[in-house]
Amino acid sequence: MLNDSEYLVQEDATRVRVLSEALPYIQQFAGRTVVVKYGGAAMKDSMLKDKVMRDIVFLSCVGIRPVVVHGGGPEINSWLDKLGIEPQFKNGLRVTDAPTMDVVEMVLVGRVNKEIVSLINQAGGLAVGLCGKDGNLIKARPQGQEGIGFVGEVNSVDTRLIESLVKSGYIPVVSSVAADETGQAYNINADTVAGEIAAALGAEKMILLTDTAGILQDYKDPSTLIPKLDIQEARHLMTSGVVAGGMIPKVSCCVRSLAQGVKAAHIIDGRIHHALLLEIFTDAGIGSMLVASEFIG
Repeated sequence: MLNDSEYLVQEDATRVRVLSEALPYIQQFAGRTVVVKYGGAAMKDSMLKDKVMRDIVFLSCVGIRPVVVHGGGPEINSWLDKLGIEPQFKNGLRVTDAPTMDVVEMVLVGRVNKEIVSLINQAGGLAVGLCGKDGNLIKARPQGQEGIGFVGEVNSVDTRLIESLVKSGYIPVVSSVAADETGQAYNINADTVAGEIAAALGAEKMILLTDTAGILQDYKDPSTLIPKLDIQEARHLMTSGVVAGGMIPKVSCCVRSLAQGVKAAHIIDGRIHHALLLEIFTDAGIGSMLVASEFIG
């Protein structure tokens, strides 16, 4: 049995070995952009929040360029309840009338965004909070479905502001609110925003933090995780019904980003401590990685 001194030496040796094994990945991805969509349980659990923020700062410190995109559905619901506005959904989309849009913008831009920025800064990073309106980063258009109000889609992305911040060593944190040509604000799905920003930046990776192990053959059985698939396989899983419900927009945005030049898209379980580092800096990874056909091997 190890005494305290021997245990500490062994623990230090393990840390050094892990860092050494991560070196090839650090060298491979240094200077590359990684877009992280932050959501799910990792936004609600204080311990998970801390781990994610430390992971993002770690990426920045080893030369990777992280860009964070976030939503904030549960907090929006909480504030709607406080204000006596009943949340409504239609076909999985939040019905966003004018009063709801005011709350969405207040919560995402004024509260959730600034909390994430503060947490990254406390962890030793240099974060800057943005929404799609800033620097005309995202131009929105109506989603088009009747009866859902100010729910939008991404019409275009101007990456100049993000690129300027990243080159200066800052970590952009983007909330999924944007405006159209008239200045009308829209609520946009954060997964979609992450995918379009990743495509516009030519990102090396887009990573979606979720509350599931990844893409599963059987959604009830985590052991059926599909660790790697290409665009064609992903589309087949959607049309065959294997990918269903809330996973459809996530896989769809991954496919769209890959088709526009993103090297790899990942759907990973944000409930696992240090999920980002495990996915980027290990061979096995922990979730599902989607790649364009020509890159799969």
